[in-house]
Order: sequence, then structure tokens, then C-alpha cells
Amino acid sequence: MTQNNKGASAFSTSLDNGIAELVIAKPPVNALDSYEWFALADEIDRLGADENVRVIVLRAEGRGFCAGVDIKELDKHPERIVAVNAGNYATFKAVHRSPVPVVVAVHGYVLGGGIGITGAADIVVASECASFALPEVDRGAMGGGAHLQRLFPVQKVRYLFFTGDAISAPDAERYGFIERIVPKAELRDTALAIAAKIAAKSPAMIRIAKEALNGIEDGNLEDKYRWEQGFTLQAYTSPDSAETRRAFVEKRDARF
Repeated sequence: MTQNNKGASAFSTSLDNGIAELVIAKPPVNALDSYEWFALADEIDRLGADENVRVIVLRAEGRGFCAGVDIKELDKHPERIVAVNAGNYATFKAVHRSPVPVVVAVHGYVLGGGIGITGAADIVVASECASFALPEVDRGAMGGGAHLQRLFPVQKVRYLFFTGDAISAPDAERYGFIERIVPKAELRDTALAIAAKIAAKSPAMIRIAKEALNGIEDGNLEDKYRWEQGFTLQAYTSPDSAETRRAFVEKRDARF
């Protein structure tokens, strides 16, 4: 399922010495709408298919990495949940199944879809200010647990999912998924240095290695996420789901 280029303004891409740098920049919080998720997926797929690209660095500008989906869009157009689900699926799959390694550099808040991108990536670099959360229950939705489970063990995933609590990068470091934690000012350079080390390798060997490593994972990440998305549609049939989005837009506590 594809969309037009309507969402392409939410990010920019550059290529230097085999390193493709994709930067999300959609003020104020890098929350992407249904068009933008599809555009992002298409761009990641395009980069992976480019023989001049040896590695992708995915980062963001602004207050945080990514706040996930545009809740205001879904409050106005709840029927777009199907398109949003498909766009999320396409983006996370594009990252995970990219023929080249994807290094994600995160700062500030990493929420919802930001967790999906991070959990799908090959290498994660974080700033000291980064924090991770999956507040889907508080937004009347489901999904993201499969990607969160690539970052944290099962019981921690369930705690974070049920409570919606955030965990800081320094606290998350003990779970082992963060390659390096650095000051925010050093985040981009650190990610690019790791990418340069990969880009110096044989591109043919790295592409084979990426496919091989995906093949030995436990289970199918995309199938697991697709299973979860069915429960998002179920959640959206509940009046509680609509109330969570309305409360978010009105900046108040939800009433159940």
C-alpha cells in the first residue's frame, strides 16, 4: 500500500561516502500523519535499493526523536486508523528489512512510532536526554509491543505497556540495546562514526550479513506487529478509545 509524496516534507535525506542520513523534522514533536508514515517508508525503501548507499543513519531534529502518530489527525478522522496502521507497518518493515544496516540516533522523547523505528533498527545510539515510552493504552490503541520486546525483556515490556511509563536512556542502558549514550551535542557525530566504520566494509558482505542476521531472529517481527495491529482496530470500536484521543486534544485527563 503506497501513498503520494504529500508527506515527504516531514524529513530530508543526504548521501555522503555511502552514508545516507535521513532526518525527521516535523515541528513541534515529530508526530507523523498517515501520509508522512508512507512517505518515510518509501524513502527508506528507496535508500536501501540504492547501490550507492552502504548504511543509513536515521535521526531527528527538534525537541525529541519521534512522538509517534498524529493523534489530532485521528481525533478528526478516526477512519484513517487503517492508513496509519499500514503506514506504521510499512515504515517499521522498511527499517527492519532494509538491505543495509540502519543506525538510529535518538534524543528526547521516543514514543509510539518512535519505539517502532528504534526497535526495528540494527544499532541504537542515544543522547543522555533520551527516554522511551509506549503510551498506546493511554491513546486508545495497541501495537508496538513486538518492537519494544526487541529492546527490553518480556516483563519490562509489559510494565511499560500497561503503565505507559517512560524509562530514561541511562536507566535503559542496563538492558543492553543501546550501543552508546552520549551528550546530545555528540549524538550525530557518534552515529555517523559508527556508520562510517560499517560503510568502509565490503558493501556486498554487509548486505549479505544483514539478510543473514534477520533470518536467524526468533520469530517474524512483521507478523508479530501485524497481529498487534488487529487489536488496535478492536480497540478503536470502544468508546474509551475515542475518549482517550479527545482528552489528549483537549489536554485533560480521560474520563472512563
